[in-house]
Amino acid sequence: MSMIQRFIFIALFLSMEGANGFGTPPPKVLRELLQSQMDGSRGDSKPILLPCCYDGLSARLVARAGFEATFMTGFGVSGVNGYPDTQLLSYDEMRSAANYVSEGLTSAAQEYNQKPIPCIADGDTGYGNSLNVKRTVFGYGKAGMAGIMIEDQVQPKRCGHVAGKSVIGFDEAVMRVKAACDARDEFEEIYGEGTGPLVLARTDSLKTDGFEHAIERCLAFREAGCDMTFLEAPQTVDQMKEYCKRVSGPKLANMLEFGNTPILPPEELGEMGYTMAAYPLTLLSASIKAMQQSLELIKNGQPTDDMILPFAETKDVVGFSQYGNEEQRYSVE
Repeated sequence: MSMIQRFIFIALFLSMEGANGFGTPPPKVLRELLQSQMDGSRGDSKPILLPCCYDGLSARLVARAGFEATFMTGFGVSGVNGYPDTQLLSYDEMRSAANYVSEGLTSAAQEYNQKPIPCIADGDTGYGNSLNVKRTVFGYGKAGMAGIMIEDQVQPKRCGHVAGKSVIGFDEAVMRVKAACDARDEFEEIYGEGTGPLVLARTDSLKTDGFEHAIERCLAFREAGCDMTFLEAPQTVDQMKEYCKRVSGPKLANMLEFGNTPILPPEELGEMGYTMAAYPLTLLSASIKAMQQSLELIKNGQPTDDMILPFAETKDVVGFSQYGNEEQRYSVE
């Protein structure tokens, strides 16, 4: 397929309105979900819960569990590839992970005859200058991501809850976010209204420059046109409340167990004004713990029956049931 043919195909795919909403662009689905939470029409005082995924299987699990949306965590994608979250993975490796996540969400949706849930993907620093940021937004959009997170750390970035991070200057950070917003709008000019990935602007400057400076960055990001903001690693409940009070628009709370931010019940986060609550490492950490325990049992020659699912359920979770149904549709026997 030529490049022109590929662009035409993507444009048709993103703009078509198919049965059961499968043609609705993911960013439009996300925007409507955020708006329903902001105006109260969603009917739930709790924020939108985002268990974070990192590959096709974890994406399928989140969707099959009935969540409304998910988030592709850079920590998780790095981890399952055997690296720490220090931007050792390249843009193309992250984009490839986004493709697998998108396919996982789509396959789960097909099983339940529903539209895929939207996913916000970790875009780190954008992997270069402002033009790299714009390319990253376009790449994630083509991969089916509903939104992209862009942060203000110096490259190479690292997990926001570990030591050694630093941020770029105020003006450069605003320009990085503006480039992402411009790319969102330019994507829509090419592929149609509602197709541009929403921009989640993150600041890590609370740790390096203090709370007031971090709030100023969030306000400036909103001025630059971002759709959502994320103040990383607030250390007190009062900081969380003040952030929600002073910054407009959808806001993300990062519920990292054993991290720097207080872990609060969803109801309390909703009362504060948080629109979304992400659980970045819960699935990854739980899977590591289960694998470590299983390996210990194997090493000691003990049965693993209590640690694993029945084989039939494992097959169903990874897609064998749906595969068999589809295979029968095209059988010539």
